[in-house]
Amino acid sequence: MEKYSTPSHPRPASPPGSPLRNHLNTPSRCLSAPASFFHTVSPLIFLAPVFLVFEVAQLVLGERYLGIKQIARNADPRALRLSEVTAFFWTVAIFSYWLWMLGLLFTPLGRADALGLLIVSSAGFSIRRGTPLKWTLVTLTLEGAVRIGFLLSLCGLIWRTW
Repeated sequence: MEKYSTPSHPRPASPPGSPLRNHLNTPSRCLSAPASFFHTVSPLIFLAPVFLVFEVAQLVLGERYLGIKQIARNADPRALRLSEVTAFFWTVAIFSYWLWMLGLLFTPLGRADALGLLIVSSAGFSIRRGTPLKWTLVTLTLEGAVRIGFLLSLCGLIWRTW
């Protein structure tokens, strides 16, 4: 007996009451989610790839302004003068990132990842406040890698859901 049917090759009928008949007529588990589940997906979750790109860019900028070469020269990153346009867009992106993480807490899908992102960001900020400049790059890199992991998890969630 064929496992799947097509319009040109219908599935053969099983006798009524047969366990095979019940198995063939039920949808697979991955497709049996209620229709309301797919309507509760917030559009906020689709911003995860955007913030993934931002997180990678933030790591690159962090390396540029707090990198090993800067540490070796004993350069103060505040003296390197970030351009106004870059500083503006970076600040807006960070505030948007935090608002997005807070907004994800109110959605059923991705809530755990959003909580993880908030915890890692808060812990990283509190650790960075008390570290010397040489350890700030290490903290930023580790924090960024963990946040990228959470964002990849959210991107995977989008992939599996849609």
